[in-house]
Amino acid sequence: MSQQESAAARLDGQMRRNLFLLACCQAIGQAGNTMMFAATALSVATFYPYRDLATLPVTMQHLGVMLWVFPASLLMQRMGRRFGFRVGSVFGMTGAGVVGLGLYTANFVLMCLGGLILGYAVANLQMYRFAATELVPPSHRAKAISWVTAGGVVAGIIGPSLVRWTHDQWVPLYLATYAGMVGIHLTVFIIMSFISFPRVQETKAATEAGDHAGGAPAPRPLREIASQPRFIAAAIAGMVAFGTMSFLMSASPLAIVACNLPHAEAHWVIFLHVMGMFVPAFFTGNLITRYGTTTVMSWGIGLLLLGVAAGLAGMTAWNFRVALTLNGIGWNFLFVGATTLVTTCYRPNERGKAQALNDFMVFGTTATASFMAGFLQERLGWYPLNWFSLFLLAVAAAAVFWLRLQPLPRHASS
Repeated sequence: MSQQESAAARLDGQMRRNLFLLACCQAIGQAGNTMMFAATALSVATFYPYRDLATLPVTMQHLGVMLWVFPASLLMQRMGRRFGFRVGSVFGMTGAGVVGLGLYTANFVLMCLGGLILGYAVANLQMYRFAATELVPPSHRAKAISWVTAGGVVAGIIGPSLVRWTHDQWVPLYLATYAGMVGIHLTVFIIMSFISFPRVQETKAATEAGDHAGGAPAPRPLREIASQPRFIAAAIAGMVAFGTMSFLMSASPLAIVACNLPHAEAHWVIFLHVMGMFVPAFFTGNLITRYGTTTVMSWGIGLLLLGVAAGLAGMTAWNFRVALTLNGIGWNFLFVGATTLVTTCYRPNERGKAQALNDFMVFGTTATASFMAGFLQERLGWYPLNWFSLFLLAVAAAAVFWLRLQPLPRHASS
């Protein structure tokens, strides 16, 4: 590597500052998402008699992500990342307020509507990982994704802690929690003002200049992008990672309370789960660089399987703690690997639609999983949920194995 190439591959001070601020937004925004997971099923159960629908507001949030991800991505491609992310924060403040109003008025439909609105904010939150790759040289993509994802470590402290501190401050229970979520999204809105994203005009000019100078081809149809083996395997892995994680995490507070364990134990388990999701992100990028993407994804599947085994071994507090912690670590390895894989499947002028399609499929699966979690937990119990998770993990394992059999592109590392 020449000195010029080596310099281009290094991170300068502005890049590190932008990544740090984006990680802060990830930490704070993800804290709000964690609060939604930890509080919603239990808050619905305080007034709504049909407990098998207690996770429906969370499901509506995931459905909102699926519905909003294309408009949000296209808005960012047209208006820029900063503008798009700040619009997402406005939706987050509005959605949290509507959920809180629904709880205050004991209106289940209004809580579901709030979840749907929050979906726009979460769709933007999930795009932070893609925005991180645009702030660094290509050789740092995996690390940038991992570092920004690591902001979730702070979320794992802030989110469950705020739920513990706020859940009984106002009447009804958890009303103050949703008020705290409004403040969370307001904070993200402010921090986003200080991040220097590439200007839309600069990005377009660079792309057009590259097209004219290098003869770069026009954007491919979305069907062609999605038919690549790497994209298919990455999308399946991302769907299973988020689907399995959401399936078990959404149901765990209900399962814990059903075992006559205290509400505080549910908050503690969610804390350990979120720590498992995000602490490994400090080194997942390095592991991918050293051992390859599909190897780390395979480790993730193995850890998710161990988490299911712990869940099937019993229903004590420690079974839940170990199961959800391993579930979080496995999610991190599988999802960061899948995201890294997706970024190798599209060109800069295909970015918006390719990222949107990936997240559309991922959160369509997540919406289904979160809805089925509450339904199956109430109708069948905790053990059948874990058994069904084995089927999802088998699909992910088959996708990763199939990918390893494909010819390796020269520019990609697996």
